[in-house]
Amino acid sequence: MRYKNEEIIKEILEYINNKYNSCGAVPSMQEIADHVGMAKSSVSRYISEMESRKLLTKNGGYYGIETMEMKRIPKNLTVMPVVGSIACGTPILAEENIETYYFISPEFLGPGEFFILRAKGESMINAGINDGDLVIIRKQSTADEGQIVVALTEEGECTLKKYYLDKRRRKIRLHPENDEMKDMYFDTIQIQGVAVKIIQDIKL
Repeated sequence: MRYKNEEIIKEILEYINNKYNSCGAVPSMQEIADHVGMAKSSVSRYISEMESRKLLTKNGGYYGIETMEMKRIPKNLTVMPVVGSIACGTPILAEENIETYYFISPEFLGPGEFFILRAKGESMINAGINDGDLVIIRKQSTADEGQIVVALTEEGECTLKKYYLDKRRRKIRLHPENDEMKDMYFDTIQIQGVAVKIIQDIKL
């Protein structure tokens, strides 16, 4: 029996592709069924029909589904979450903080685990980081003095600043790269990562 409801086929394909493009994962049969509002058994028959039409391929189980669009994406790309405004006290990679995902070649970054932070405000403009720029962060809990870090402060807020140790005050100094802003001093902070690259639009 051939399933010829083209709207449902199109909806399933778009959902699979959007899910993969957003987080690098194929949705489960239950997720597809919930999305299109039908039983898993019906979705299974649609998937089989789509495979027979060569709209997708299956490689052992439904998590092995691969659409034609997915085939065109290079396999060695790394999926990185883009973190937007960070709520006080929530983990930096909490679901509510993630705006979208980017695919970036690991050759561009080197080894490590990364995420992308959307800069907010003008505290780092002298370092070339403007409001709205995307900053690629390598996840790590330590940093060298002078590096730009994502720091979780004692108040539970995340901030992007240059990291220094003030031996005279016996404090950690977070330095904004903006001549109109003052340094911030803390007894302790948690380093969430170190900035390694900036993605920004060309200003015309």
